[in-house]
Amino acid sequence: MKHLRFGYLTGPALGVLWTFVLAVTVAVAMSFATGEAFKPSLIWSVIFGIPTGLALVWGGTARTASVVLAVVYFVALSLGIGPVLTQNASLVARVAAALFLGVGIGWPLKVFVEELSMGALTRHEFEDAVIRTLKGFGYIFFTAIVVIPFYVMVMTSLKNQAQLMQNPLDFSIDLSQGWGLFRSYVELITEFNFGSYMWTSFYISVLTVFITLLFAIPGAYAVARLRFRGQAAFSRSILLIYMVPMIVLALPIYIAFSMMGLRNSITGIVMIYPVTTIPVALYMLQGYFRGLPAEVEEAGLMDGLSRLQVIWKITLPLSLPALASVSLYVFMIAWNEFLLAFMLLDDPSKFTLTRGIASLNSSEIPRQHLMAGSVIATVPIMALFLGLEKFMTKGLTAGSVKG
Repeated sequence: MKHLRFGYLTGPALGVLWTFVLAVTVAVAMSFATGEAFKPSLIWSVIFGIPTGLALVWGGTARTASVVLAVVYFVALSLGIGPVLTQNASLVARVAAALFLGVGIGWPLKVFVEELSMGALTRHEFEDAVIRTLKGFGYIFFTAIVVIPFYVMVMTSLKNQAQLMQNPLDFSIDLSQGWGLFRSYVELITEFNFGSYMWTSFYISVLTVFITLLFAIPGAYAVARLRFRGQAAFSRSILLIYMVPMIVLALPIYIAFSMMGLRNSITGIVMIYPVTTIPVALYMLQGYFRGLPAEVEEAGLMDGLSRLQVIWKITLPLSLPALASVSLYVFMIAWNEFLLAFMLLDDPSKFTLTRGIASLNSSEIPRQHLMAGSVIATVPIMALFLGLEKFMTKGLTAGSVKG
């Protein structure tokens, strides 16, 4: 790639690449937000990207040219000419697209190429600019694949049947409806018993967390601290259960629970969920316990504490970040679990939230109700994760370095 290691080539190349990436992003975002037709243009991305990249690399007196280019681009984009093309879109939508595209191209591209010069580039300068550009692309790409499905889900849940029938691909929102936007959520709570489903999922998830910790804490401590025959093999085989797909175990579990009278019961669900979470909890906690200083526990034993008292009074207080992260992870697994609930629960009065959402997947039930149920299932666990994410990160990384 030596032939590209010149600022007057690298700048335009990155300008074209980033302009097209932003054109696709803005076109998709504006189409979803307004319901109007926007589409990216590779040809116009080349026309806009080359002079922009050159001006930013050139610098100096070219900064005036950059301002002039920005004004020209904004006017052109507002008229529907540029990397984002539109037909019959409103002036407000075109101006909004122009603003988003201008800011999204100008500021990041300046950061990407600000250390480049027009002449020959060192390998470090060239690779640094390319890596910054690819990193920006990664941020946009992974944000889009997360945000777009969630946005579609939320917007669909806020529509009525007539709007969906008229244009199912229109994901804009009509604020004139006021509180009527949330009719699907109200109907789920009042007519489809979703309040009960949420409560069932909540207390099953909490019970799963307590049962998992009850078994995982002593198990992980034994693997990390005690010496017994088969310890190494047990430590390495903790996660072997995840090598067997749950769908393979579905039929044996169904038959066994039916024979024992545990199918279609909350007791059966509470018994089987920890089976799927204890191995990962054991794996996470044993790594953390190994990172704790053994001298502190030995001092407790010398002071007359029993092994259980050492765990309770010394190990667990020092392990609160790990316990918080494991609890959150187990709660998320239990809250989102679907296969076992779908297989074992038939009585609507005992449905978990995921099982209740599956019952909405019917031609007799409006599609917006299914989307509203998905939002109800997603938002609480998302808020919980974002609120406790720092504890989860601390717990997951603290055991990686022994001290």
